[in-house]
Amino acid sequence: MCGIVGVVSSNPVNQLIYDALLLLQHRGQDAAGIATSHGNKFAMHKANGLVRDVFRTRNMRSLPGNVGIGQVRYPTAGSTSEEEAQPFYVNAPFGIVLAHNGNLTNAVELKIELFKNDRRHLNTDSDSEVLLNILAHQIQEVTSGYSLDPEALFRAVAMLHRRVRGSYAVVAQIAGYGLLAFRDPYGIRPLCIGVSHTEVGVEYMIASESVALEGLGFKFLRDVEPGEALFIDLNGQLYQQQCAENPSLNPCAFEYVYLARPDSIIDGASVYLTRLKMGEYLAEKVRNQFGHGEIDVVMPIPDSSRPSAMELAQKLNLEYREGFIKNRYIGRTFMMPGQSVRRKSVRQKLNAISQEFKGKSVLLVDDSIVRGTTSREIVQMARESGAKRVIFASAAPPVQFPNVYGIDMPTRSELIAYGRSEEEVCREITADALVYQDVSAMKRSIADVNPALRNIEASCFDGFYVTGDVTPAYLDKLEAARSNPRPETEDLLRSQLNLNLSGQSD
Repeated sequence: MCGIVGVVSSNPVNQLIYDALLLLQHRGQDAAGIATSHGNKFAMHKANGLVRDVFRTRNMRSLPGNVGIGQVRYPTAGSTSEEEAQPFYVNAPFGIVLAHNGNLTNAVELKIELFKNDRRHLNTDSDSEVLLNILAHQIQEVTSGYSLDPEALFRAVAMLHRRVRGSYAVVAQIAGYGLLAFRDPYGIRPLCIGVSHTEVGVEYMIASESVALEGLGFKFLRDVEPGEALFIDLNGQLYQQQCAENPSLNPCAFEYVYLARPDSIIDGASVYLTRLKMGEYLAEKVRNQFGHGEIDVVMPIPDSSRPSAMELAQKLNLEYREGFIKNRYIGRTFMMPGQSVRRKSVRQKLNAISQEFKGKSVLLVDDSIVRGTTSREIVQMARESGAKRVIFASAAPPVQFPNVYGIDMPTRSELIAYGRSEEEVCREITADALVYQDVSAMKRSIADVNPALRNIEASCFDGFYVTGDVTPAYLDKLEAARSNPRPETEDLLRSQLNLNLSGQSD
């Protein structure tokens, strides 16, 4: 998962993009980058780390210009290479820098096409660099000479949609022309646009979440439609066009469950209200499973689960207490790169208030259970603090399937619910009882807030992959590549391109 932002203004945009990335920091803590354009030249700075650590005063001064893009990243496949920090740059045609949120499901095939047919070189393993080169090639295909107009750009995006599979929300700068943004035809990853009218002219911002717009004084205009492309030229003129043949809106359920900030609105649904609804539906399951007096107190695992826990406690007329205090200077444990790091960070991130636990039967509410590492540590902390009984409730259903659309949970063996019953998961996390949300209830929680959201991308919960190209064989290859990525890619390239080790045809 990543956070992206693009700005077109009549003023320098470096500080504006920096501030927007701070508001999107929850979407990625691995790396950050900003690219701006001044005339026909790009300036860029990116590195591993949090936004506040990556950018110093000297870096900000080196980012002039009134158009720019930025990204915060956490690695989809666990890579920590600084080379894969975004934005990415390609010099032809015209000069393009791009930032991407999502994951391409046909990235390996596209790499082969780019080398064999398009004669393009890739310098990293990032699918975002693949996407950039596909976009560059399609723009080159639809243009001649030195001219570039919105109609040509929209034709290029339409051609890209026909080649690329998976999830992608994109912001890209084209040197000397303006800002291009587009969203995949299924609308899996979020993207929205806002406007600000200043004394010197109109400003546009495109971002992953509405909180970035509103936090910086931009008026939220709307979400970018699935398959749609927007282009804002250097004069602040906005162009828009649907570029997909059969677009359909399928927002990712995990955005509402965990990833997005609660004060964001994604595809017309308030994240906060959907989480309240999840708590309401979860309360019904708890009421059916436990009798009066079996639960003394409800506690959230801060922060994402707080709205669900509050609503659950209210619906069941139970006492709501804050039993865990969060250290806000520790990153989100779901995004930590390894199990040992995650396990250690749980104790650093959360501290229990012993007085709230002693002698009580405690219902702990979390937003979800993915690997189970965090849940197990939290249950143990509750017991060590004197809890008489620990019941664990998840506001989301069991995560049983790999996610291939940009969330770092692609390996089935990493998922605690994969191949296990609810009772077995309960034993694994050492709880006395476990309650999961139903898949149908989770989807209703989102649709109740915005009835127009009839199709929810929930593949990690229900195993249905909306893009239609994810098979069991694909998942097997994905897991093999995750455990040993480079050799598999090299073997595939050699076998399909019939190249020898020196790179020459046989």
